[in-house]
Amino acid sequence: MQRTPSPPSHYLQPSVWDMKRETGFCPPELKLVSRTGRDGTGRDGVMMSRRVVRQSKFRHVFGQPLKADQSYEDIRVSKVTWDSSFCAVNPKFVAIIVESSGGGAILALPLCKTGRVDKNYPLIIGHSGPVLDVDWCPHNDNILASGSEDCSVMVWQIPDHTPLRPISEPIVTLEGHSKRVGIVTWHPTARNVLLTAGSDNVIIIWNVGTGEPLVSLDNHPDLIYNVSWNRNGSMFCTTCKDKKVRVVDPRKGEIIAEKQTPHEGIRPMRAIFTREGYIFTTGFTRMSQRELGLWDPTNFDEPISLLEMDTSNGVLLPFYDADTSIVYLCGKGDSSIRYFEITDEPPYVHYLSTYSSKEPQRGMGFMPKRGLDVSKCEIARLYKLHERKCEPITMTVPRKSDLFQDDLYPDTAGPEPALEVEEWVEGRDGEPVLVSLRDGYVPLKNRELKVVKKNVLDSRPPPRRSMSSFDGSFTQVTLEKLLDEIQSLKATVQSQEKRICDLENKLSKFTNGTA
Repeated sequence: MQRTPSPPSHYLQPSVWDMKRETGFCPPELKLVSRTGRDGTGRDGVMMSRRVVRQSKFRHVFGQPLKADQSYEDIRVSKVTWDSSFCAVNPKFVAIIVESSGGGAILALPLCKTGRVDKNYPLIIGHSGPVLDVDWCPHNDNILASGSEDCSVMVWQIPDHTPLRPISEPIVTLEGHSKRVGIVTWHPTARNVLLTAGSDNVIIIWNVGTGEPLVSLDNHPDLIYNVSWNRNGSMFCTTCKDKKVRVVDPRKGEIIAEKQTPHEGIRPMRAIFTREGYIFTTGFTRMSQRELGLWDPTNFDEPISLLEMDTSNGVLLPFYDADTSIVYLCGKGDSSIRYFEITDEPPYVHYLSTYSSKEPQRGMGFMPKRGLDVSKCEIARLYKLHERKCEPITMTVPRKSDLFQDDLYPDTAGPEPALEVEEWVEGRDGEPVLVSLRDGYVPLKNRELKVVKKNVLDSRPPPRRSMSSFDGSFTQVTLEKLLDEIQSLKATVQSQEKRICDLENKLSKFTNGTA
């Protein structure tokens, strides 16, 4: 057997060869162009060569779309030219920005209402201009915020039941921007704190409970592309049209750190905070190739990692899972979702796999961890927007065991806020209040099969049981009322049937007499 020779240094960079060894293959669109260690020095990859395959429990994560009857059909997704996700998801609802005449509209559907959506389903229609961005409150699954071209921000309360008519009255209207509002994002740990950014280059942080602004920042000279809070909400990072990434302390109103031109291209960038406090960026090179970067905000001089991808015009929208340190990249106009794992080992950003489909995506929603099906080892769920439908895509780790997987589901951020708005304004910070996903776990065998042991020799009639013994929602008194109502309805039906028979007899006699 002829041994495969090592690639020459001028043909393939060592970093690419390392990636091929780690993942089993190297996608042609990925090329590691810079791999700098945490100490600022380069690494020669000698220690990496001792391992053939990188050890990771997420190496075999695969994406799979749900069946057609579990999608949301016949939805007119918005065609407005704005680089937002157009979709927001939580454990109760999916909100989609849709086309509407006479202003902007949002479709807020319960997750269980799959299939074809009625064309007369009530919409959220309060904005007088197209809606540009939506975001669900992390501390109340019924509260939705939206920003629009009409320069306003509206906060809506969505009922659990299907509304009878369109929702046109928000619970709060926030007015402070002089141009369209393209970014809305809730504070991760403080109650009723909402950040908005507009084309007037101003960032405003609101107290939604009172409808008053807490902080107004005008330290961006050009259009703001995106804003991302860190894990405890003490600071946020922004990307701007002036090609800078900034880290901002909102309560002091100061720019803590900034990086000039992390990506040299002129196309829009995106930046998000990771759990460890690093900043993950997506952008373009000078030759219009899409590029990924991982940066330490305390030392912006050199990137921790920098990877080149393919050549495309679509902006890469990153969705980050802090529990697994996996980032999912969805390009608008692409038909694929790439996902990477961020670790402490070189090259720090590890390519995992790609989910591919035939249809391009118009937008994407990302489900919080507490909305996943842990009994199926589902670690992420994305909601892909097509031109006329919304398709859920599950990311699953294949496991043979049917038990709860503790290593896949550490305690995650729950709906309880860590701080009140007054505490955050005073300078306090709080980590997210964590909840266990084990409580929402139902073993697969128990869900599919219920066995009731019965003594076949026992001929005694079973005792009469009230409905409260099944679901706890009915009492004996309620059951008796239901039985009485059933008897009354039966008597009504019988009397109506007797009346119908009498009328038919009269009609028959009248017909025979006239004949």
